Amino acid sequence: MRLLQKELLLEECYPLWQKAMTPEVLATDFDIRDGSWRVEGGWLIGEHRDNSPGMVISREDFFGDVLLEFRANTILPCTHDINAMWSGSWNYETNTRDVAYVGGLQGWWHGKVGFEKSPEYKLNAANPLFSFTPGQEYFVQMGSIEGHAFILINGALVLEVTDPDPIDTSKYGRFGFEAYCAKLRFRDICLRRAVWKPVDEHYDPEF
Repeated sequence: MRLLQKELLLEECYPLWQKAMTPEVLATDFDIRDGSWRVEGGWLIGEHRDNSPGMVISREDFFGDVLLEFRANTILPCTHDINAMWSGSWNYETNTRDVAYVGGLQGWWHGKVGFEKSPEYKLNAANPLFSFTPGQEYFVQMGSIEGHAFILINGALVLEVTDPDPIDTSKYGRFGFEAYCAKLRFRDICLRRAVWKPVDEHYDPEF
């Protein structure tokens, strides 16, 4: 997958965490911070009625550049906000997400594919160009390489943004999922090492 000045070598991105989702895996590998989360038929199901992140996050840190992939859909009549975080952390004193990258689709109040950096939320990127169908299942891949964040949906690149002050991924490495006033389900969850190579960008003359 070609990114700006990079080639993401998807076939070489090996798993760091990959398990079939069961109630036991949810209990041992994840920490429910807000909202209601359960497992049914291999699906991780989350629901949260408040306008805040109802989150489930990994108990373990996975440091370095990562690629988070999963299949997900909204559960009708819910129509919005399939969100996830990576290179993240949690503030247990305030019970809020701390340093983290967050990506999602059909969110940001206006049906956008988006990205934000927690906890200050001064770095944001979003666009309304992806045609989203509520209830439809999507294959989502999102992650970052040295602060260069990207989101792929069904194999197509839909957003990338470069953080001028990248998260220190040697310190922050938790991943998780978010229900923001939403009811969602996730399956085939895999956190991978983001493997890539630099690309020398140039134009060939066309005239």
